[in-house]
Amino acid sequence: MDSYLQLLSRNKSWASMRIKEDPEYFSKMGALQRPDFLWIGCSDSRVPAENVTETEPGNIFVHRNIANMVVCTDMNLLSVLDYAVNVLKVKDVIVCGHYGCGGVTAAMDNMSYGFVDSWLRNIKEVYDKYREELETIVDKKNRIDRLVELNVIEQVRNLAKTKIVQKAWMEGGLKIHGWVYGLEDGIIKDLNVMYDEVENIDEIYRYNNL
Repeated sequence: MDSYLQLLSRNKSWASMRIKEDPEYFSKMGALQRPDFLWIGCSDSRVPAENVTETEPGNIFVHRNIANMVVCTDMNLLSVLDYAVNVLKVKDVIVCGHYGCGGVTAAMDNMSYGFVDSWLRNIKEVYDKYREELETIVDKKNRIDRLVELNVIEQVRNLAKTKIVQKAWMEGGLKIHGWVYGLEDGIIKDLNVMYDEVENIDEIYRYNNL
């Protein structure tokens, strides 16, 4: 059987199992979604948000891209953020990177990888910002892991710079977090970077007329 057909077959088995466990499972799923969380993660297939947090479908609204970036010109990301914050009324936005990230690793060398180079440029700028710290780390794996963490921290800061998040802060309740998932042990590390008010960011990035 072709591999894509196996997916369809497994889907039927999964749906049957769900109905057997709870006959109303899909009618419940068909109701209006009310997730508490927006997860901005990496496209890496080894880090599915629901699996690593052991949550059911409907609990986490998910956006994924290469290296879990928050880029101010990315209309896809901003549209997801706006919908999650202003329509779904999520309470927490989580940027979750992962150790061993291919995008971060690629950004650390001088190779051209084609069209994705423009995207990786954003990570290179994070590296440049923290160059002094990173280049004191001799072991390459450890340096990549640290850049993964620093990249998450910078993406949380990028979220805080958006009008969407700042307007939500004015209304109260929204928090943004930075986490990193470990492929080797399955554990999520909280980087203890949590923003919940405009005072968390430099004044130049604050909007006073929202």
